[in-house]
Amino acid sequence: MKPLFAAITLLFFVTMPLTSCDEVTKAATTVLKDVPLSTTEVSSGLKEALNQGISKGVDVLSKTDGYYKSAYKILLPSEVRKVTDRLKSVPGFSAVEDKLIERFNRGAEDAATLAKPIFVSAIRSMTIQDAYNILMGKENAATEYLRKATYTALYNEFKPKVTSSLNKVGALSYWGDVFGTYNKIPGVARVNPDINDYVTNQALEGLFGMVAKEEANIRKNPTQRTTELMRKVFAKQDKK
Repeated sequence: MKPLFAAITLLFFVTMPLTSCDEVTKAATTVLKDVPLSTTEVSSGLKEALNQGISKGVDVLSKTDGYYKSAYKILLPSEVRKVTDRLKSVPGFSAVEDKLIERFNRGAEDAATLAKPIFVSAIRSMTIQDAYNILMGKENAATEYLRKATYTALYNEFKPKVTSSLNKVGALSYWGDVFGTYNKIPGVARVNPDINDYVTNQALEGLFGMVAKEEANIRKNPTQRTTELMRKVFAKQDKK
């Protein structure tokens, strides 16, 4: 622990012995609001926060059921759900929707394990001015910056991994078998047999959603600022 934060922490533990840890952290943050910051500190502190948010988001989503049993669960496209609703009454097709949804989410969970270095690379390229603007911006300013600056590159890197993962869990072959058969039925509206684009975009939306959630936690809750530098930097945001 560096001398500045150590001294502040000691002061509050000595003068406020009956306060909770949360109260001490918040009180220390109040003191830190007036501590001068260099542009390098702002940039480094924000990058620490983003790396923390990304790590948590990826770690959660890449586990089994990380997507499948979360708010970011990947469902079928609306036009496909109209088809699967009709298929439920057809022998052999009753469980199509459930099987596809599970396999899409398993594919996204598998691909998410490879997403972290792509995000980390984007964070490293952030300029000092970008970091300062983000710090003093909206509660999702960092997430929106990453989305605008990196979405295309992330998509191009992520899609092959999603495709590979969907193949790994049998989602693509199952999709092709089901809708290849369906498309042969006379008079029906054809379903696009390529589902990779849809699942890739939905998987990325989930990742950005988790990063936004962690960014909001760090901005609003001082106890989520896990390093001295993050506490110091985000105390400046609290002051605005």
